[in-house]
Amino acid sequence: MDTHTDKGVIRIGPAGWLYRDWEGKVYPPGMPRSMHPLSLLCRYFDIVEINSTFYAPAQPRNAVVWMEKVADNPAFRFSAKLWRRFTHEAATRLTETDVEAYCNGLAPLAEGERLSAVLVQFPWSFRRTEANRLWLARLLDTFSMYPLAVEFRHASWDRPEVYEGLLERNVAFCNIDQPLFGDSLAPGEAVTSSLAYVRFHGRNKTNWFREEAGRDERYDYLYTEEELTPWLERIKRMREKAGEVLVITNNHFEGQAVVNGLELAHGLNRKTPPLPESLVYAWPRLRKLMSKE
Repeated sequence: MDTHTDKGVIRIGPAGWLYRDWEGKVYPPGMPRSMHPLSLLCRYFDIVEINSTFYAPAQPRNAVVWMEKVADNPAFRFSAKLWRRFTHEAATRLTETDVEAYCNGLAPLAEGERLSAVLVQFPWSFRRTEANRLWLARLLDTFSMYPLAVEFRHASWDRPEVYEGLLERNVAFCNIDQPLFGDSLAPGEAVTSSLAYVRFHGRNKTNWFREEAGRDERYDYLYTEEELTPWLERIKRMREKAGEVLVITNNHFEGQAVVNGLELAHGLNRKTPPLPESLVYAWPRLRKLMSKE
């Protein structure tokens, strides 16, 4: 959901929408198969980050369907993760065919003015080396036709020259909340373009780097009100500098991203819409939001 002010717009929403563990909670029991998850989510949020484009380029026909499903919310936008072939599979490198496939998949969203950003997400292992700096520059040049945001997870990128370089390119620095280890990038509020970006990964430190842990275990985390409060202040300050602030909750397990997204929006004075009874039953703390209206 977005918060419009004279200073800019804040869009809040989850990362992804196809999660089996959301069924019966975020998506009410018995929801007709004819109802697309995006049709429901666009009632509560004004952005969703597309996860599937990390694993493979989108099919243009699917992008068209996504836009159709959110047509009732003209303010709704998408952000899309860049294909992992460009960020996590360094040995593959760039080919014109791969770049064309990725861009074709996003074309309907870009042409339909529904694409707010493309997220260039790097793993924690991506350190600030000369080779990686050159690779980053090449990616930013290759996809410069999009509003870009870059997510680093390693603290070696927390340097003034990194922020200055992104500012020169008008590329957003993605501020993240993640489990903190010795070399982890700490929370911040950097704004290096007309777009600001924030991602919440949860703080499940026990499972974050545990090899046996699956995706759900890593992202099984529900932020407390006390943990979200400092971020509300950061987001407000970012809004002072950026025309658009994207706030993405990635702690997706069992709909916790939806819970925290609604709480963040409420903390930014956004009215809470009527919620599915199944979601409130699963997460009773949401009643507190509705009681404040």
